[in-house]
Amino acid sequence: MADPRMYEGDQYVVLTADAPEQFYTEAELRNKLAELLTQASELSPELAAYPTVAERVQYLLDTGCRWEWGDGQFMEWYLVRLEKPRSWP
Repeated sequence: MADPRMYEGDQYVVLTADAPEQFYTEAELRNKLAELLTQASELSPELAAYPTVAERVQYLLDTGCRWEWGDGQFMEWYLVRLEKPRSWP
């Protein structure tokens, strides 16, 4: 059985079509997704089903690690741990 600490992290590495990889905290990632969602002209039916931007952000974080919109635009995010926990062998 996998150690549950394998699924813990403190940062997200974020990839976009027009920028090099960047590291975001969870709060920064939420803010960036919210900003992009408010600027998006069209939303998929899954996202449009949620009435608020905060709910749409939570949906994206809960269900995937990539969001595509517009003309070839995308954002991918992956949870990463930048340091090895002290309690690991």
